[in-house]
Amino acid sequence: MKFIMVLTVLLSSLFFAQVSAAADQVNINSATVKELQAVKGIGEKTAEAIVQYRKKHGNFSNIAELIHVKGIGEKKLKKMKDSVKAGEGSSKSQGKVKSND
Repeated sequence: MKFIMVLTVLLSSLFFAQVSAAADQVNINSATVKELQAVKGIGEKTAEAIVQYRKKHGNFSNIAELIHVKGIGEKKLKKMKDSVKAGEGSSKSQGKVKSND
């Protein structure tokens, strides 16, 4: 009986931890360099590259687009995918910065 109670409590805590983790995702369309560094697998250079890419190309429509950012490959994207989100209402035209090239 004690085993069942302990197992129930353990499973419940795992469920709530998962829900909490989803709520703590970093929005790649609005996060600062410092906020992005809180994500496992994102250091200062990668965070800066994400912000620069976003400024140049506009918001990300999904997290898979991070693959286009210098320093992010398949492995790194896989590590961070559960910790980031593209945010609601994001579009490629939002936040677009014109270039004088």
